[in-house]
Amino acid sequence: MSVSAVLRNARELLEEAGLHGAFLVRNLDTGDEIGLDADVPFPAASLVKVPLAVAVLERVARGELDPAMPVDVAPGLVTTPGTTGLSRFRHPARIALDDLLYLSIAISDGIAADALFDRTPPAAVAAELRRLRIEGIAVRHRISDLTDTPRERLRPDEAHLAQALAIGAATAGSGHPVAQLDVTRANAGSARAFVDLLHALWRPTAIGETTAARVRELMADNVLRHRLAPDFTSDAARWSSKTGTLLHLRHEVGVVDHADGQSYAVAALTASRVPAVAQPGSEATMAHVARVLHGYLRTGAPPWWG
Repeated sequence: MSVSAVLRNARELLEEAGLHGAFLVRNLDTGDEIGLDADVPFPAASLVKVPLAVAVLERVARGELDPAMPVDVAPGLVTTPGTTGLSRFRHPARIALDDLLYLSIAISDGIAADALFDRTPPAAVAAELRRLRIEGIAVRHRISDLTDTPRERLRPDEAHLAQALAIGAATAGSGHPVAQLDVTRANAGSARAFVDLLHALWRPTAIGETTAARVRELMADNVLRHRLAPDFTSDAARWSSKTGTLLHLRHEVGVVDHADGQSYAVAALTASRVPAVAQPGSEATMAHVARVLHGYLRTGAPPWWG
């Protein structure tokens, strides 16, 4: 089966699941890759926590921040379903900077991430990416801005209305009245940009080795493993990743390290046309498409689409 046929089948699967998306899989040693709309930018949602971690750890390496520094964190008091960690705390806490990194990446804790943004603001993270020559990822706002959407103003039984607005209000040029979904105002990036970031972390040159190793460790500890992990985890492969979710957006970027020494970066950025909060079928489809693209790149064999 040709590459064009593989990609055509991928589009058909996504269409049947009510999804459109951008995918890229890259062999981190040869640079060979296969992708689908890989240069189309998407709002990043919680994927932005990876460049945030890079920026914080590079500052630690330069002696500008102390990883053991205690940070006082106010309780999040967030009750929206899906929030984790400090976001749901009812009482103040004191946590070391390095442990905030763990909470931010491993359980996607938004309050922990904003405590890091307090010390390394979005503009500083963007500047760090420029210094490291990692292009295509825009870092413009804190995580708390993600909680100011129509979803938070509606009752739980009205959540589908926020989904419908997110789906129906987008413009042809990727604009949106909801700022967090407008790629010109939101934290944003393409599948290629996030694969470039993963490449820089798994095969570091500009990024410090200590920084890269710590981010790889944090991503390996990710506990949110319902999306791509079932298709990439086995006794012969380790999956390290970060998810991103916002209204109708479902993303995941990560690296699968095979026991034979090969490593592949994978980025799957998707938006659903179905106004529903829980969409396990859509997530299974995006994982299946990512796995088939990876399998085709790794073996060159025609994929099985069942």
